[in-house]
Amino acid sequence: MFVDTAKVSLKAGKGGDGAVSFRREIYIPKGGPDGGDGGKGGSIIFKADKDTNTLLDFKFTPILTAEDGKNGSGTRSAGRSGKDLIVEVPIGTVVYKAGEERVLLADLVKDGQEAVIAKGGDGGFGNAHFKSSTRQAPIIAEVGEPGEEFEAELELKLLADVGLVGLPNAGKSTFLSVVSNAKPEIADYPFTTLTPNLGIAKVNDGSILIADIPGLIEGASEGKGLGHDFLRHVDRTAVLLHLVDVYNNDAGEAYKTIRTELEKYSDLKDRPEIVALTKCEGVDEEIVKMQMAAILAINPNAEVYAISAPAHQGIDELLKRLLFLVSERKAEREAEIPEEIEEAKDIPTISLSREEASDTWNVERTDDGKFIVTGEKIEKFARRTDLNNYASVNRLRDIMKKLGIKAELTSLGAEPESIISIAGKEFTLVEDY
Repeated sequence: MFVDTAKVSLKAGKGGDGAVSFRREIYIPKGGPDGGDGGKGGSIIFKADKDTNTLLDFKFTPILTAEDGKNGSGTRSAGRSGKDLIVEVPIGTVVYKAGEERVLLADLVKDGQEAVIAKGGDGGFGNAHFKSSTRQAPIIAEVGEPGEEFEAELELKLLADVGLVGLPNAGKSTFLSVVSNAKPEIADYPFTTLTPNLGIAKVNDGSILIADIPGLIEGASEGKGLGHDFLRHVDRTAVLLHLVDVYNNDAGEAYKTIRTELEKYSDLKDRPEIVALTKCEGVDEEIVKMQMAAILAINPNAEVYAISAPAHQGIDELLKRLLFLVSERKAEREAEIPEEIEEAKDIPTISLSREEASDTWNVERTDDGKFIVTGEKIEKFARRTDLNNYASVNRLRDIMKKLGIKAELTSLGAEPESIISIAGKEFTLVEDY
């Protein structure tokens, strides 16, 4: 079963908690802190796989979870990192973070290409990390950060050299079955093809990959019929082969209907295009010329071929022209895209250490008197603060003071007992009041 869209819930692993521990050995009365750090949570990584050709598996596994990191322990023993979850997807899969405005996370176009989609949380530091000349016995340890958790939307865009477009029953499936090894369903009624089909056509010493897209109708670009579901599959094709049934009452009008939809969708109107009048075997030459003229009246620059797939009429000439245009288009793309950018099709999640994170922050006061603090760096510290450990909370208050957040809170009217909220964690501005 071919499935080209899916929605999946992702939950990367939580980082392990750091440990509060002190070395206790005979003859060593002051062994000092030896709590180890927590392990990093596992990430969710998508990997393009040439042997996977559908998103069907996500229909049965709509929730993906990576392993949590293990907690640290005494003797400076760090917790084990959680295992990354590697998820194989078809080549041509595009991954978005769902929301009011979808965010592109990855575009996987090469076999073996990987992208980190949901990053595992960092492990918390154990108390051994906080030892200093002025703090000989720290009881501070951080909790592990939660892993990223969100809904992702997946779309599969077939990677083909030539995309077949046209009205239903224009002969696309028949053409593909004749020129390639594909075996699409063929029948003498509209909408026989309900899923895209791929086939490889041999042309002299070369070959071209052809995608048969289900028939389009007027309004397809606005989602009518099967429009949005399948227009995405011609998005990546180098060349469009527009098939028009020679038996149409007006071939020009049929051609115009599909061209109008292509012009409304993405940049398909600028894609190199060949037009083929199909089912021309036994048709009077004057009728063929009349239908060609109707198409040229709509687009004077159109290249129009008269073919019959079952009779192999005009097929060889058409395939040679398609191969030439595909090769030309690929050469243009290679010249347009620098090599280093071409290799970087994935957009991995960006990870910042606390040192690299921005010091920029913002404070807002809510109607109920609560103060919400946002900012990369302070939120990262807050996520790793154990609210059940007073020393850890006081450390967070000290960080807020050093960053100038406490002064801003005071200027906005915060009292010692005011509730401060950072990254979903709430505490008072001052410990004792």
